[in-house]
Amino acid sequence: MKFVTSAVAALSLATCTTSAFLPSLTQRNAPQTTELFASRKPFISGNWKLNPQTREEAITLATEISEGITSASPESDVALFVPYVFIESTMNACDGKYFVGAEGVCPEMKGAFTGAVSASMLNSIGVQWALAGHSERRVIFGESDEYINGQVLKLLDMGMSCMLCIGESLAEYEQNLVGSVCAVQLKKDLAGVSKEQMSRVAIAYEPVWAIGTGKVATPETAQNVHKTCRAVLAEMFDDDVADSTRILYGGSVTPDSIDELMAQEDIDGVLVGGASLDSTKFNRIINFQA
Repeated sequence: MKFVTSAVAALSLATCTTSAFLPSLTQRNAPQTTELFASRKPFISGNWKLNPQTREEAITLATEISEGITSASPESDVALFVPYVFIESTMNACDGKYFVGAEGVCPEMKGAFTGAVSASMLNSIGVQWALAGHSERRVIFGESDEYINGQVLKLLDMGMSCMLCIGESLAEYEQNLVGSVCAVQLKKDLAGVSKEQMSRVAIAYEPVWAIGTGKVATPETAQNVHKTCRAVLAEMFDDDVADSTRILYGGSVTPDSIDELMAQEDIDGVLVGGASLDSTKFNRIINFQA
């Protein structure tokens, strides 16, 4: 036991062979020791996206989620990534029980960038975590790997932490390109990041075809991709970085799927969308059993 986004077509999920997930790199053996698994503290996170609609709703939801984290909850890090306008209200409502992060950041620090929010602005109000590379930002808003890399570097330069989202499209999934896509995104988006800075990076694998569709990759499928991502990190950095980096799964995670996902060796947490807007569902996810 371990302690510790454009329209999307529907897909009838089928179990894929391991080879579908392997990029062109030398595979390493997955870490097997209980001690190593225990060193990767579980990370349960929610992404509110363009929700809720009012400050009052945000405060109520944040408070209810806070109340669901008790002394009996698993020893995990918990975070909510919320719209900029709700960050401080959510911080005030969370009772210090979880991190409140931003859903994105501009890689520029100041200047004529209307509508942008910089890392220094976020840092000044106590934000420690921000998302980068979410598929909805990549697809809908056209954020490139170069732009995402700029976000990652700026957050880390500010002493903050980053959750880098990666994942394949439906077409890429069907062509068995999952491992190659994830490898390319990791290498481009983490360019210039040092081994030391990787302690402030978490990876969220989000198969685009599963986001908001109600479909979830099987635990075995997700495990294979996570294992491949660790192999990529080992080649980019070293085994220590690969073994210590937390890799989360995202893609229609629900109370019904959380326990089996968290039982997988290389799944260290989840990034939850729709279910994080329902305190009952999200609290069950926070209080996973694996």
